[in-house]
Amino acid sequence: MRQLSQPQENNAFAVLQGHKYISLTTFRKSGKPVLTPVRFVVESGKLYVSTRAKAGKVRRIRSNSKVQLAPCTLRGKVVGPTVEAVARILSVDEMVVAKSALKRNYGWMMRVGNFISNLRGDSGGEVYLEIVPVKEEK
Repeated sequence: MRQLSQPQENNAFAVLQGHKYISLTTFRKSGKPVLTPVRFVVESGKLYVSTRAKAGKVRRIRSNSKVQLAPCTLRGKVVGPTVEAVARILSVDEMVVAKSALKRNYGWMMRVGNFISNLRGDSGGEVYLEIVPVKEEK
């Protein structure tokens, strides 16, 4: 089970506690949602995801940083409530925290995933996303 590094109080990501995958919903320019199951880690109140640089979700986030998160199964079946959030693509200098946090939780799984991507010829490189919850207005 995944453990959150922040206390559960006032943590918008608490609904993700104990789940291995989240459904990351990004939005096309037309507004149509696209759901993608991804592995994640929460560190210091921020959620991190790694993905291939040429992935569709990266292009969609560049166009619209609004995302939605929900716990899901490996195949993407949503199994919990949705969290509104904002994503951004980390610069090379900012990747250190995300990369080490993901490596701690998924070590060998990340290496296998990268190996498979390379076999497929997906050599576009890896990027990291930082996702923070949308602050509720009072």
